[in-house]
Amino acid sequence: MRTPVTIVGAGLGGLTLARVLHVHGVPVTVHEAESSPAARTQGGLLDIHDHNGQLALEAAGLTDEFRALVLEGHQAMRILDRDGSVLLDEPDDGTGGRPEVRRGELRRILLESLPAGTVRWGSKASGVRSLGGGRHEVAFADGGTAVTELLVGADGAWSRVRPLLSGAVPEYTGTSFVETYLYDADDRHPAAAKAVGAGSMLALAPGKGIQAHREDGGALHTYAALSRPLEWFAALDFADAAATAARIAGEFAGWAPELTELITGGDTPLVLRPLYTLPPAHRWDRVPGVTLLGDAAHLMIPSGEGANLAMYDGAELGRALAAHPDDTEAALAAYERDLFPRSAGEAAEAVRLHERMFGPRAPRGLFEMFAGEERAASA
Repeated sequence: MRTPVTIVGAGLGGLTLARVLHVHGVPVTVHEAESSPAARTQGGLLDIHDHNGQLALEAAGLTDEFRALVLEGHQAMRILDRDGSVLLDEPDDGTGGRPEVRRGELRRILLESLPAGTVRWGSKASGVRSLGGGRHEVAFADGGTAVTELLVGADGAWSRVRPLLSGAVPEYTGTSFVETYLYDADDRHPAAAKAVGAGSMLALAPGKGIQAHREDGGALHTYAALSRPLEWFAALDFADAAATAARIAGEFAGWAPELTELITGGDTPLVLRPLYTLPPAHRWDRVPGVTLLGDAAHLMIPSGEGANLAMYDGAELGRALAAHPDDTEAALAAYERDLFPRSAGEAAEAVRLHERMFGPRAPRGLFEMFAGEERAASA
């Protein structure tokens, strides 16, 4: 099979690119390892930013559909000290630029905006190779192949496409998150629900933290962050959820019980989320016929920008290709020229945010950052 544009990965970035290309009449095929759109849950809420994610959706012609998904009130944010005292409490007054939507619903509107058959489900890339002249062949786990004039790796942290461009591999940051959910929290975990409030909550200390976000239906989505080597987590028996939750909560001894309950009161199996990054200034030399977007290009410490950047990458690449219909290399050069400084800047900012959250001055560093932003906004 031979196609003009092949995207590996049907995440938000790859689907945004596919949609923008479709808007401009460019044929595209997306290959996705998952067997169907419902193969797994798509995570919780995403805040979609007015300076990148929302601009991407505008380029995709999906602003109205996005606005219909926004959950009111979820931009509220609290910073708590380890004893549960409130350091910062920002309500959602409806003027913020980061409205919250369900990730799965955002993916749904992107999928529904594409022609049937655009996404090939159960199509797991197992390898890629150059055929010369800017053409590439993608091999799939089922034995099939696809030859393409333009290959885009939108396939995340462990990208199969990236080695065509770069020898960089993700490195462990030294911090991992442990994830769980508390359901019907207002009735079953009222103290924890009150601590979280209407939106997101962060309780932080050097090298550790408890973060939670209120989702629809009264659920609390929790991440316990610990700066520990991977070997420390490997010694835990995640099959024994209660014992592991107690062990992790023990790292927060002396913290307010309404905070540690966000770990011990989980209703779902604990999931380990080690944090990996690519080099902050990751870039590559121009290679004909192939490029990357999203985490495949600039995996960074979580900062709230990951999904937004991936979507913006997809929109910018789609617009560049539409602007150079007869010169793919000019389009890729223009896209990457802007991609590299944009992603390097966001990666550096993510490192600074991580230091404020888990560095030696946590949580005061983060509180001071938000207080400074408030002063700047009111000036």
